[in-house]
Amino acid sequence: MTLPDSANQQLAAEMCVMGIAARHAARALREAPAETKNAALAAAAAALQARADAILAANAEDMAQAAKQELGPALLDRLKLDGKRIEAMVRGVEAVEALPDPVGRELARWKRPNGLDIARVATPIGVIGIVYESRPNVTADAAVLCLKSGNAAILRGGSESARSSGAILAALREGLAAAKLPAECVQLVPTTDRAAVGMLLGGLDGAIDLLIPRGGKSLVSRVQAEARVPVLAHLEGICHVYVHEAADPDKARAIVLNAKMRRTGICGAAETLLIDRMVPKALGLAILEDLRAASCEIRADKDIRSVFPQAKPAGEEDWRTEYLDAIISVKAVSGVEEAIRHIETYGSHHTESIVTEDRAAAERFLAALDSAIVMWNASTQFADGGEFGMGAEIGIGTGKLHARGPVGVEQLTTFKYVVRGNGQTRP
Repeated sequence: MTLPDSANQQLAAEMCVMGIAARHAARALREAPAETKNAALAAAAAALQARADAILAANAEDMAQAAKQELGPALLDRLKLDGKRIEAMVRGVEAVEALPDPVGRELARWKRPNGLDIARVATPIGVIGIVYESRPNVTADAAVLCLKSGNAAILRGGSESARSSGAILAALREGLAAAKLPAECVQLVPTTDRAAVGMLLGGLDGAIDLLIPRGGKSLVSRVQAEARVPVLAHLEGICHVYVHEAADPDKARAIVLNAKMRRTGICGAAETLLIDRMVPKALGLAILEDLRAASCEIRADKDIRSVFPQAKPAGEEDWRTEYLDAIISVKAVSGVEEAIRHIETYGSHHTESIVTEDRAAAERFLAALDSAIVMWNASTQFADGGEFGMGAEIGIGTGKLHARGPVGVEQLTTFKYVVRGNGQTRP
């Protein structure tokens, strides 16, 4: 949709006002003590619980609209809220509240021969813009992580979750009001027009310090291509599970099934299964039968299909595909080195897991791969900030600069140098 010039100018003015308000709120948050931020989080958790019925009613409207638009099952699952998911949202806020304050941490300190005392101290990033799709719980996760880390947040959720996100924001702002913090610490872009996203990517006249996209490949690609401010993101979650010849059969079956099928629409879901050629045939067949029985479509190379003809042929593109659905590609490999080479060739540097009782093989796998998260005898579905003890996460970083892996409160800080002297001058 292309806005008329007058409407576009009005929207640009409104977005810039949001940016200015966020910058002022960020200053207030930067100076807020831990007790004030924690009071806001505690009140927000209570408000989310108290407003559960209103949030569910808003979500029901979003779900009804999404059904009319014929969104796929994976997107509908991401959009849906229920009592259990709201309770998880509340627990996540409480978990973030309980974390140590990341702001003001002394990361390093040393003294120079001239007597200068130098410290590297954690400080908020400033104003963070978050662009996301479908999942309304991201509204709460993003807001509370930014609040705890002293950052103001400008949120732009998907149009399909607008009502749900608005209801969640109302609860979060109750928390801010209770702690006497500016409401503009958390703002939700009030329009679903895509032009607003472009304005966020432009940085709102210097108001935004960091952008975090959370959504599908097309959204993340657009943000990375068009942003005029730094971006923290991962493009795809092509996660692998490698079943080594020394895998424990029970662990292998449980891990593979969970990694693929617990929730197929999340970025930590396994998309490719590598089975060592030395794995006993009975175990390989049992793993594949488990997946088939769970209604997972299996696409495999010719070696796998020779023993499991029910599988569909896998093409070159399958090894590069993030399905986010009940589909998995399966390949036979000869040893840990071939598994590593395959992952390096086709992976997205997100999460990889090896299943084995051979410590040397596991340590080789963990050391050789350059993914943000590498695992031994664990499901890739643990690639999650909450499971890492971070309370919640705002996404998974796969880049080499700044944060990698789950992005929690510590990863939403930068640092400054504090230099204490006693009259020193430089010769």
